[in-house]
Amino acid sequence: MGFSIALVVFSLLMMLLVLMHKGKGGGLSDMFGGGMQSSVGGSSVAERNLDRITVVVGLLWFACIVVLGILMKVNN
Repeated sequence: MGFSIALVVFSLLMMLLVLMHKGKGGGLSDMFGGGMQSSVGGSSVAERNLDRITVVVGLLWFACIVVLGILMKVNN
């Protein structure tokens, strides 16, 4: 039951984080300062942190799916 709840939470977080990323025409990240480009080049600190958080949440989401699959296989 706990992993099912975690999967729902991580799924909602993933949707939110993906929507916050800047796409070709800008994104929701512009509202939070992600649209300002650094003068050195590359992406801003906010965008890099958003990328890192998205990867971590994605890995946790994937781990929940794997654990739920193993638990379903063991219980049947």
